[in-house]
Amino acid sequence: MELTDLVKKKQRGEKIAMITAYDFTQADIAREAGIDLILVGDSLSMVIDGNSSTLPVSMDIMLYHTGIVLKGAGAVPVIADMPFLSYQTDLPSAIKNAGAFLKKGAKAVKIEGNHPKLVKSLVSIGIPVMGHLGLTPQSVNQLGGYHLQGKDEQSAKELVEAAKQLEQSGAFSIVLEAVPAYLAKLITESISIPTIGIGAGVYCDGQVLVYHDLLGLFDKFKPKFVKRYARLREIAVDAIKNYSSEVKTGKFPDEAHSWN
Repeated sequence: MELTDLVKKKQRGEKIAMITAYDFTQADIAREAGIDLILVGDSLSMVIDGNSSTLPVSMDIMLYHTGIVLKGAGAVPVIADMPFLSYQTDLPSAIKNAGAFLKKGAKAVKIEGNHPKLVKSLVSIGIPVMGHLGLTPQSVNQLGGYHLQGKDEQSAKELVEAAKQLEQSGAFSIVLEAVPAYLAKLITESISIPTIGIGAGVYCDGQVLVYHDLLGLFDKFKPKFVKRYARLREIAVDAIKNYSSEVKTGKFPDEAHSWN
């Protein structure tokens, strides 16, 4: 699938499924499962690096993980999150950093917040951009935590306008995070490019979840919008307990797992 197919999917009323991935195996599994899009999210700062927010992750780390995800993604388009301070400082740095992801092999970059001039500049030189509005985790300190956005009339209007500005600037889609379902519906109906929801209700053109949340691998906290389709952490803990027990009791390795 190409990024240009996403608008066609919206027009046909076909939902878009996106998931994050951070390494070869995760991307390979997502590809085999038939996922539409893979996002190398800066959420790896939390689920891979163990940080309390997305802020510490660097360009070098994001580029490394993007490279190994691409090896497993096959024909699935890979989108890379631009980390904190990789695009906010100045335009030349933003262009250089965004371009580095495309040179690595990513199809596009994702940028948090409403930056229409930046988006227009990147798109004009051939760098596709996915927007991200609502709860933008890189602004968590400014927002005062991970809270629902667009709850009052003024902030809702601002989000609708921001979505329109991003569309006009050339963004090919927009992630809507932690906004009321009615607002996500209004935004989705107000623009011609697809919306990808995460905690934004059923009316978005698609959905995205973090790999570790969806599979029940990360249990430090569970946002309201996360649905766990498996509980792999429990399975993994039990498996490792059994392995440890068999090693200590001499049950493993046995003859079937040894060369004689």
